[in-house]
Amino acid sequence: MEQGCPFALDTTGRDIHGEAAVLRDRGPAVPVELPGGVIAWSLNGHDVIKKVLGDPRVTKSARNHWPAFQNGEIRPDWELISWVAMDNMVTAYGKDHVRLRKLTGKAFSPRRTEAFRPRVEELTDELLDGLAQAAPGEVVDLRERFAYPLPARLVADLIGMPEEARAKTAKVIDAMVDTTITPEQAQAVLAGWRGAMADLIADKRREPGEDITSDLVAARDEDGSRLTEEELTDTIFAILGAGSETTINFFDNAITALLSDPAQLELVRSGQATWDDVIDETLRVESPLAHLPLRYAVEDIELDGVTIPKGDPILVNYSAVGRDPRLHPDAPGSFDLTRADKEHLSFGFGPHYCLGVGVARLVARTGLSRLFERFPDLSLAVPREELQPLPTFIMNGHRALPVRLTVPALATTAS
Repeated sequence: MEQGCPFALDTTGRDIHGEAAVLRDRGPAVPVELPGGVIAWSLNGHDVIKKVLGDPRVTKSARNHWPAFQNGEIRPDWELISWVAMDNMVTAYGKDHVRLRKLTGKAFSPRRTEAFRPRVEELTDELLDGLAQAAPGEVVDLRERFAYPLPARLVADLIGMPEEARAKTAKVIDAMVDTTITPEQAQAVLAGWRGAMADLIADKRREPGEDITSDLVAARDEDGSRLTEEELTDTIFAILGAGSETTINFFDNAITALLSDPAQLELVRSGQATWDDVIDETLRVESPLAHLPLRYAVEDIELDGVTIPKGDPILVNYSAVGRDPRLHPDAPGSFDLTRADKEHLSFGFGPHYCLGVGVARLVARTGLSRLFERFPDLSLAVPREELQPLPTFIMNGHRALPVRLTVPALATTAS
């Protein structure tokens, strides 16, 4: 590693945006220390990140391109082991990535996305009906009661996972994104999600359904050369994790932003801004994914005068992209639905661009529009600055989102 002493990332995620600003000031690519003393390069500017995301000399395959992982320097109980030990379309490289992405991409066609709309609307209304049972002015955790279950249950539907299994697996995913876990917990996380996926695959072999897992199992069993058993297991988990965690935090951040600035919410209600504006501005200023472990340099890469040596790990700082003042010079940290340019990279870029963009936008648009229509008096129950961040530098969200869906009963009577 070059450039002196690495910057130690805060594993508790107490100030993701403040940390991103510090890293951005240090340079477009700077060394950082991850849990366990592992050193990586943090990319902190829009231009270098976009360049690297589309660069064929950058890979996500630790087993092929990270010497420290290949030779055993990375412990099997490393705190971030689940992020690098996977063998699926997310971590594949070259022809393997193309093969796996093609197999999985069929599940996210525009036709299948549109066919999923009735289920999105049904589950959204079911969750809102449940919220409506709260007493007037009662404080409820909207993250737990709406932002979390809506995408989590929808993605479980996509892969054909029953509710009991989804609830158990959700605890494993929560632990996986927690960067304060111990090595012992990290090993349990890896074993936990692989065991859960193996059980799901076994169920689908016995009783196939109309879901992604059944489709991939069929592809595996018809022609094993197209998909190994490990790729099958890890790909299904990648869909579950990527499709739920990011959307959960998106809802959390979008709702928080709108309730913190009534003028911005009024722009949507008056028709001066759209829910798509809300989606993109939220993704720009509050990327639900803060840092994504890990990528690796296939060969030496030059970035604005900094050389990332072959084999070095790379950490993309998504929380820094949309707030880069060189991309958005006008108040980059402010939530502004009237902003003409809302460019962000929260769905990725290049060969790993998110396959589920269509589904994600459908869920986001449906969930937000129906939530604010159903509860026009929705408000935060605590000041925004009192919301507690998740204990992670990987995700960007809150531990809880306490709100009041309606005005308190006493206030209603008084009026």
